[in-house]
Amino acid sequence: MEGLLGFFNLLDGFLGSAFWFPYALLGVGAFFTIYLKFPQIRFFKHAWLVVTGKYDKADEPGDTSHFRALTTALSGTVGTGNISGVAFAIFLGGPAALFWMWATAFLGMTTKFVEVTLSHKYRVKTEDGTMAGGPMYYMDRRLNMKWLAVAFAIATVISSFGTGNLPQSNGIATSMESTFGFSPVVVGGILSILLGLVILGGITRIAAVTSRIVPIMALIYIIGAFAVIFANIENVGPAFASVIGDAFTGSAAAGGFLGATLAYAFNRGVNRGLFSNEAGQGSAPIAHAAAKTKEPVSEGMVSILEPFIDTIIICTLTGLVILSSGVWKEKHQNIFDRSDMTFMAGQYDESNSEDTNKLFLHLNNEEGDEVTNFTGEIEVVKGTATTGGFTLMNSRSFAENVTYSVGETEFPFTGTLKVDDGALVKSSIIVEGKSLVHSANLTAIAFTRGYFGEFGKYIVSIGLLLFAFSTAIAWSYYGDRAMTYLLGPRSVMPYRVIYCAGFFWAAISDTTLVWALSAVAIVVMTLPNLFGIMMLRKEMKDSMNEYWEKYKK
Repeated sequence: MEGLLGFFNLLDGFLGSAFWFPYALLGVGAFFTIYLKFPQIRFFKHAWLVVTGKYDKADEPGDTSHFRALTTALSGTVGTGNISGVAFAIFLGGPAALFWMWATAFLGMTTKFVEVTLSHKYRVKTEDGTMAGGPMYYMDRRLNMKWLAVAFAIATVISSFGTGNLPQSNGIATSMESTFGFSPVVVGGILSILLGLVILGGITRIAAVTSRIVPIMALIYIIGAFAVIFANIENVGPAFASVIGDAFTGSAAAGGFLGATLAYAFNRGVNRGLFSNEAGQGSAPIAHAAAKTKEPVSEGMVSILEPFIDTIIICTLTGLVILSSGVWKEKHQNIFDRSDMTFMAGQYDESNSEDTNKLFLHLNNEEGDEVTNFTGEIEVVKGTATTGGFTLMNSRSFAENVTYSVGETEFPFTGTLKVDDGALVKSSIIVEGKSLVHSANLTAIAFTRGYFGEFGKYIVSIGLLLFAFSTAIAWSYYGDRAMTYLLGPRSVMPYRVIYCAGFFWAAISDTTLVWALSAVAIVVMTLPNLFGIMMLRKEMKDSMNEYWEKYKK
């Protein structure tokens, strides 16, 4: 497993985490924004009119309304990325990361407009009478690139597990256990059954459920966010200033004490933006293809609203909660995760600027890095290290008040600990102390700094539950439409059964390998889609102009 994990991480480094990927994503969005004369601004009002049903006709082909297609697509994008993804981006790249998420969303509004329009235009009616669409259909039927369509569909099936299923289930189970003490087995079992009841009913039931879940979950989360923002209103202005200022000056482009460079903030912001709103990935067009309309461009108009709602509204609220509360720069008591914890050779002092500069170079792989990882033994008495020669870093910060205990008993450890290349060898040892935190834990702490106090963390847990569950629902539909393209409608039911089983398995298992595979699959979806819509740029422009001539009055 470690070999496969290393391979997929290496492949992701060449693809999704590569320096060129954000430029490719933003470049296509920027091109279409200029080429189509800023449709995300020109058609914004019209998009709201379409989604509210002004132009609906009952006898038009399709499986669901514009509104329900939008909420289904939103349920796939509004997920853990809006809670933990934003926090992780700010942790790594500072306030500047939020600015680049905005940029990704603004340009992504056009990208999504294009990909949804073209996918809807080349949708088909399947043997069971339902609509099926997505980038694989325009790749096949318009570009005559069957091989590219097959590759995209396979990547979609993989991503349905790696993006919409396994990490969502794992995140829900972890959150429910840490907040309420619920067993992951119970949580996974109940939610798997509920998931099955929803997705076995197909797009009609999926759309009906998401049209109710999405507004409710958004309302709960927005109320909780404003409770923090208003409680820290004096910090909102400086927060906005830091988001914009740091994106260009890099004066505080570091998350926490030893954050990342300005370039890293750009990379993390763009990648988190894609993970959140999925503009350019080609997933949302699959949901929009079910909308009832003879006008593909009208559904493209509806999709303009997705990145706006997902990123510019919800992700911004999360960012402001974290920045205005100040928790992203504070150290908090927590149990250290192995992946965040490193023992550095030598003793460094946080108050010494020369020491912090050395560790900054090391953590960001900069030139001049002279720091090495610690290898050796540490003597511990009653949970406290009694030997020196090392500095423990956790979550890119100096760890404080560190204690070592045995397993889940939290019994103070006494004895010798072996460290190999910065990593603790003994897996049963629990390391706890004060350090920076990130992801969902950071958001949960931030939500306690408002009018709801400690109850705020429950809003995050409930929000995470609803967001993640709705994401799993939407991605099940993306996967079954991909299976329909690859193997026909008869393959859908077995896929749905496996999907529900995977949701239960992920609640009680380590899904690291699947997440790494999904990171690669996302790029395998995105790059062919970007290539395809660029190939059809003239057709897109003609379709848009023809539609607007009819409806601009």
